[in-house]
Amino acid sequence: MKSSSSQATKLVTLLAASWCLSGVVQAHADVSAATIQSLSAPDSIETHLGTLEFKDGAPAPETAQKVFDTLDFTRALNVYNNSFRGASALAIVKGFESIGAKPGDVVIFSELMDSSSLFLTANADTVYYLTGLDLSKAPVVIEQPSDAVGTINDMWFSWIIDIGGPGPDRGMGGKYLIVGPDYDGPLPEGGYFIAHSKTNFALYAARAYLVDNDPKPAVDNVKKNLKIYAYQPGSFGTSIAQALDGTVNIAGEPKVPEMKFIEGSGLAYNTIPPSDFGFFEMINENVQNEPATSYDVELAGQLAAIGIVKGKEFAPDDRMKKILSDAAAFGQATGRSLNWRYAMTHPDWAYYEGSQWGSMLWEGGAFFETPPPLFENGAFKPLTPTGARTLDSRAAFYYGYTLDSPGMIMRIPGVGSQYLMSFLDPDGNPFDGAKTYKVTLPKDIPAEAFWSFTLYDNQTRSMLQTPQKYPRAGSQSYPTPAAEAAADGSTTVYFGPEQPEGVARGNWIQTDPDKGWFTLLRLYSPKPSFFDKSWRLSEIEPVE
Repeated sequence: MKSSSSQATKLVTLLAASWCLSGVVQAHADVSAATIQSLSAPDSIETHLGTLEFKDGAPAPETAQKVFDTLDFTRALNVYNNSFRGASALAIVKGFESIGAKPGDVVIFSELMDSSSLFLTANADTVYYLTGLDLSKAPVVIEQPSDAVGTINDMWFSWIIDIGGPGPDRGMGGKYLIVGPDYDGPLPEGGYFIAHSKTNFALYAARAYLVDNDPKPAVDNVKKNLKIYAYQPGSFGTSIAQALDGTVNIAGEPKVPEMKFIEGSGLAYNTIPPSDFGFFEMINENVQNEPATSYDVELAGQLAAIGIVKGKEFAPDDRMKKILSDAAAFGQATGRSLNWRYAMTHPDWAYYEGSQWGSMLWEGGAFFETPPPLFENGAFKPLTPTGARTLDSRAAFYYGYTLDSPGMIMRIPGVGSQYLMSFLDPDGNPFDGAKTYKVTLPKDIPAEAFWSFTLYDNQTRSMLQTPQKYPRAGSQSYPTPAAEAAADGSTTVYFGPEQPEGVARGNWIQTDPDKGWFTLLRLYSPKPSFFDKSWRLSEIEPVE
């Protein structure tokens, strides 16, 4: 026989359960039918993806499959738009490898870059020199020459450090030490500009300006002074006092290997990732090459959701391959829409009111979050962080451009360069290579150093290939004649398949009748009138 206390406990428990259940029923009864309907699934829902069917809230097998296909497509599309930069970085490395350039070998364009190779919106104004840095075995020292402008990015195009004019050497040159993610050894206490990479491989990209319209002095300076080699702990930068605690041994200076320069001018090779299923294969290769911690966890989750995981085989079945191929096609359409038709969703990207000249970078700056700081009375005034990634500007930028640096989008006059892009005529039509257009730059063009236009092929986003080896025009007289100003100080540049009668060679860029094109205006060392917009060039208009 049970004790009276246990029977009492059981009674209390039953009463409590009864009270809770009656409370739930009562609460449910108090919720309106409209509320219940708003959170329930009807038997059938018509969506732009088709009909979704349910039985008392349970999805039909066909509905569930449609949902899973859509989720896979959405995540694959997000991977394309958010990770194009990773595939683009690896495509540059593969492009270097195709011409025999190993890590530390420098590809230099002694006669400037021309339209032979496929590079996303490169210029034909400056001497490029680029290389890959292998950080997997030891930190890498770069003895940076003077008079450079450049940056170092990791394999997701995340910024590591600027070099040259925008960097800590301020254009005077110096020693940089780039440290990989797995290095935990001693570092020098001085003598280097030290920066850390999240990836085992990094991209070094620099350019030098011409001297009196001649690239040779810049090339000679680079070849004489640029050195790249593995860091030796305990060498230069380590004092005797630093070694006293036994964490580092005093060492002599490392032997600096002879630099290998590979001439890039005139070579034809590709540095752009594909926009089909091969895109995802390239992204997977980048994921496998680099630490799992090198990528943002949210974006890494998108990759994992479509089967791209560090240390695992990427082996999509036929269903998934089709979805990935469709996502790549739609991703390419996204990149193109955000560039050519940005005004449909981002009219604020236009630099001037009602203009086709614009740039996506002013929305979120180089890190695609907060616009670049104001610059007033010689000082920067940072804007309040938005806390939100500008996803469209990032997707638009990396679809057509490469590398990331705070130095490429800032409001300070007389430093660096600024860019305006134009994809359409004033009526919103893409530029037709069979037609002739013109643009007029009023007098006092706001560029202390020089200015230029470069034409790009709509398909490849690389320099337009025509009988003109360098599809550009500007104030420099190399590699094409300088554009000539009119009597009133304005300069008019023409774009067309044939040189217009009476137009100087330096004022005309040739187009291909079978190709569409777009252009960038580059202002090197921009003046205040660019930033306050008191100077404004014309739209690119058809010539009747």
